[in-house]
Amino acid sequence: MEDKESIRWLSSLTQSTKLLGDPDRCVFVGDRENDIYEFFCAAKEAGTHFLVRTCVDRLADDGHRTVVRLMARVPVSGQHKIEVPDAKGRPTTATLQLRFRRIHILPPIGKQKRYPALDLTVIHAFEAKKPRGRARIEWKLVTDLAVNSVRSAVEKLRWYAQRWKIELFHKVLKSGCRIEAARLRTAERLTKLIALFCILAWRIFWTTMIARTAPCAPTKAVLTETEVLLLDRTVRDRPSTPAAATLPRYLMKIACLGGYLARARDPPPGIIIMWRSWSRLTDMMLGADAMQPKCG
Repeated sequence: MEDKESIRWLSSLTQSTKLLGDPDRCVFVGDRENDIYEFFCAAKEAGTHFLVRTCVDRLADDGHRTVVRLMARVPVSGQHKIEVPDAKGRPTTATLQLRFRRIHILPPIGKQKRYPALDLTVIHAFEAKKPRGRARIEWKLVTDLAVNSVRSAVEKLRWYAQRWKIELFHKVLKSGCRIEAARLRTAERLTKLIALFCILAWRIFWTTMIARTAPCAPTKAVLTETEVLLLDRTVRDRPSTPAAATLPRYLMKIACLGGYLARARDPPPGIIIMWRSWSRLTDMMLGADAMQPKCG
């Protein structure tokens, strides 16, 4: 395990629990790359918790059946609706069937002498029928936390859904800020640069999401009066531009600076479009400031 790239998951768990100082308050959320039995054992040993999307069909109970076979016999306990985009980025509603059960899971055959068996909760959330225009949703989650009700299972689904926001945040850092291309000579300088880029990445991500979730937010929540005036003078309204002078209207104008067409059926602007748009708006603000008469 120490020679594999997967060791970073265990290293992250150790460092994070040590930094917080209260392991029982931590819940580590991971995708299928984090479906590692050693990680589950390390979390138990550290006294912390995890919620991982699983892709390995492990042996369970007496070793004659697997987790998938056991879960297939578990009755559906309830439903949960979520909003997901289709292939063209348009929002659609998916109805997920929920199954959950506490299962005695065995370690891999070659590691049964080194690691103990664990009692974990398995949650399966899936669509009964294949939808049009997108792939069928089928989540298989495993956690050490107890799940005794549909409400508790939905809570874990919502926790896992936050992982996509983290992915988008890192996408801004990598594709927008190009943080991996930094060539600073010392770790201290690199740490300061990452801290600054994290603030920028958060702002880009936040302004992208708030345009979708807060249609009545005021412009002053993000923009200055000068930025609003500059956008009104340089970007004409499109047919799909919101009529009210709210924040989503001006974020749409900003997106147009980065190449967003704002057609009636276009999906909302994404992270990369907003990154390019904010960069261009910043350059325009610098140019407008340079044209102002200076006193003294």
